[in-house]
Amino acid sequence: MRRTAATRNISSTWLAATVAALAASGALASGGGAAGAAGAAAAYVPPAPVRSDRLADVAARLAVPPDDAKALVRWWWFGPNVVKTQLEREMQAMKQGGFGGFEIQPVYPMELDDPARGIRNVPYLSPEFLDAVSFVNVKAHEQKLRVDMTLASGWPYGGPNVPVTEAASRMRVAAVAIPAGAASYALPSVMSGESLVAAFVGEGSDKQYDATKLRLLDAKSSATGRAAVEPAAQARVAVHYIASRTGQQVKRAALGAEGFVLDHLSRTAIDHHLNTVAEPLLKAFGDKPPYAVFSDSLEVYGTDWTGDFLAEFQRRRGYDLKPHLPAVYSGQGPDAAAVRHDWALTQTELVNERYLTPVNDWATAHRTQFRSQTYGEPAVSMSSNRLVALPEGEGPQFRSFSFTRLATSACHLYNRPVVSAETWTWLNSPAFSATPLDMKVEADRMLLQGVNQFVGHGWPYTPPGAQEPGYSFYAAAVFNDHQPWWNVMPDVNAYLQRTSYLLRQGQPANEVAVLLPNDDVYAALTPGKVSLSAEMHKHVTPLLTEQILDAGHNLDYVDAESILALGVKHPVLVLPHVTRLAPEVLAKLQAYVRGGGKIIAVGGKPSLAPGYADAAHIGGQVAAASKALFASGAQVQVVADDAAVGAALKKALPGDLRLASGQSDVGFIRRKLADGDIYFIANTSNREVRTTATLRATRRSAAWWNPQDGKTTPASVKPGFALILAPYESRVLVLSDAAQATAPGAGSSVAAAGAGTASVLADLSRDWQLAFAGAQPQAIAELRSWTDTAATRYYSGEGVYTKDVTLATAPAANARVTLDFGPGTALESTPKVPAGMRAMLESPVREAAVVYINGARAGSVWKPPYQLDVTQWLKAGSNRIEVRVANLALNGLAGQERPDYRLLSARYGQRFVPQDTHLIEPKPSGMLGPVRLLSDQIK
Repeated sequence: MRRTAATRNISSTWLAATVAALAASGALASGGGAAGAAGAAAAYVPPAPVRSDRLADVAARLAVPPDDAKALVRWWWFGPNVVKTQLEREMQAMKQGGFGGFEIQPVYPMELDDPARGIRNVPYLSPEFLDAVSFVNVKAHEQKLRVDMTLASGWPYGGPNVPVTEAASRMRVAAVAIPAGAASYALPSVMSGESLVAAFVGEGSDKQYDATKLRLLDAKSSATGRAAVEPAAQARVAVHYIASRTGQQVKRAALGAEGFVLDHLSRTAIDHHLNTVAEPLLKAFGDKPPYAVFSDSLEVYGTDWTGDFLAEFQRRRGYDLKPHLPAVYSGQGPDAAAVRHDWALTQTELVNERYLTPVNDWATAHRTQFRSQTYGEPAVSMSSNRLVALPEGEGPQFRSFSFTRLATSACHLYNRPVVSAETWTWLNSPAFSATPLDMKVEADRMLLQGVNQFVGHGWPYTPPGAQEPGYSFYAAAVFNDHQPWWNVMPDVNAYLQRTSYLLRQGQPANEVAVLLPNDDVYAALTPGKVSLSAEMHKHVTPLLTEQILDAGHNLDYVDAESILALGVKHPVLVLPHVTRLAPEVLAKLQAYVRGGGKIIAVGGKPSLAPGYADAAHIGGQVAAASKALFASGAQVQVVADDAAVGAALKKALPGDLRLASGQSDVGFIRRKLADGDIYFIANTSNREVRTTATLRATRRSAAWWNPQDGKTTPASVKPGFALILAPYESRVLVLSDAAQATAPGAGSSVAAAGAGTASVLADLSRDWQLAFAGAQPQAIAELRSWTDTAATRYYSGEGVYTKDVTLATAPAANARVTLDFGPGTALESTPKVPAGMRAMLESPVREAAVVYINGARAGSVWKPPYQLDVTQWLKAGSNRIEVRVANLALNGLAGQERPDYRLLSARYGQRFVPQDTHLIEPKPSGMLGPVRLLSDQIK
């Protein structure tokens, strides 16, 4: 196609035009929503999280953090088959366990209707279902629990109200052989919901042809089903491009919610869904709208088209896509990558404008907020998160490319103070295997990426009278009160609440930005898999991420959209194998370097225009701007590969927190306040880390803030200060310009207090009394797993260990006495966990314990270090020690036959397959030892 002056520079200026339009509409304003939202509901101000820029304010709430920082759970309603008494009971349990609220997610039936047992599946959006939603909303407000609502059943959005004309769309390519001499050929069938977009003819067969040599053909449907064609001496092929539908059905749909996934590139489809599904849902909330409405990850598989795509492409890109369809859908020819860039980019713009923006506007108009997992397919970008009020991530991969970091980076850039993450999906499969330590291990990886709101995956509603341990979602752990270790859930949630609260304070302080090369990824995308997030790992590799983290830094992502709108605020910017970049973005980078910014380019310099229109001219501008940028001097470096990034980064900016050893095991994230710094530091490994640490900058005072109980102790951060972390231990270091009020001690870990200085006051590894529910206590000479005894092999519940210990004197004023349960056993490899993750450590207490000394609750034990300070509860003479140990619900489940879902699937179709049931077996349980009382001096 010949490109005229009218089309010149369209590929290079789309970003500037897009950002300017967004800025004019208010979408880039801090805390703002999508275009038009302010006008739709100007009076609505969403609830603000409790946060401060002053350390004294933060410290004042440390002991009792605000409720808005509590973790939420995804509440699965199976069927839906719910009764009000049980709904209320489960909400009360959530609150007692320390959860702050829930997200309602109606999903597939778990059982057939059974009137004798009160099992009755009601259709989604039926009066009975909406009445249950209304009831839950009222009761939740009474209990001060947050309520979120998924704007659909299952995912992605869709259902029975989606006609085939609004279903998720794709381009279907149909090649038809034309015999030599033929004057017509049979057209491919075009069914309901489909339309013929274009046809081409050329040499070859329906099995093999050169797409670059096809020419446009005027092929139209006819009553005979055949198309006329000029005869030719050789056999040829007619290639048809048919706008079709993916046929994808809503995943895990509730009864009555089955149907097509809707077309996320169609405003008509989105508006129809909002009118027919979202409106009835919100009416059920009356005058108390949900805190947020939710959309799960974009998993619209195979979509790459919509009905008016050609017209929208022409309007946005400035040229006709139709002649280039063979290049797009074959990948052949020198222009294929550039055209594919424009084709994929257009899809991002459409999903931004027709899905994210209107749903966010709708939410604002209905006095709620849109919480969205904005990644997947269609190809949303990192900056697409700017269009939603509450971005959400998923995935704990903090040392590689991460969907979670997409959300946290966008929140850091676009001033969204709260960023949530779906957490614990597939944790320690099969269901009921997950432990409190597993929860912490994954949660810490989320915190290190900047997450400060947990959405636990999840809480399965279980009807009254169901056999224990109750229902479970097919791909998730279980975090309700059917787990015996629920006894420590308040302590687990206290940790999650306090760390979430702390990581909302002040401002993000990551100092390295990594440019997501969206333009390069767009150009490499292929039909049927148009996803930036799925392919970005080829540029943002694990090695690249590791090099940055191991240099003593944390990082954010940026993209071309954010650079044009906001510039670059980080001291160092990394360009990972970037070849396509608009001249306008390079101009911003030149200004960034002039202002003192530093750039590390990996693998070479940008040299190509992003897209197709006027590519030669724009490519020349890119080359010239790139040459000028990389002639800026020492502030701009080019390194050969990812492995060289760490050394270049150390040269550009010394690490914020540097360790003499164990750097790859320890992660950190910093929040910067006006008068202080908050460092969350976590050992992500299953082995103790003993090292020395150096901070690049310090302040007047330092203290350890215990994220479990909020107690503070003094810290020394002189260069080369000692840092000792138990396996999977996390700590919070706070630097301040003022003196901090602290108590004597050395932080959260007893091991850190005086390594090797503790003496054994008493060995308690033998001769306990052990009682199980409904049974008399039995004397046990040695500590061993309950599974070693036939009577308790399949027992799930609590075992109560008691022992009397005589002390000659009470602990001295400067002494600390610790109840130590042993170090646990590190695993060399994860056993039998095919999906998700788990802690690579076997606990000496399986899986959690609550300790009572002389009748008083002394605390809980569920994570390393498996130690508890019991000083204040001990006295001279006889002391009664009681340890209430709880194991997994999995053990009881292992003693049962697996459910037979044959009839359920016959009635409703197979909507789920329970995860990894062949791995269900009893796990070691109880207090395994050794157990000791240790005494050391408080420094």
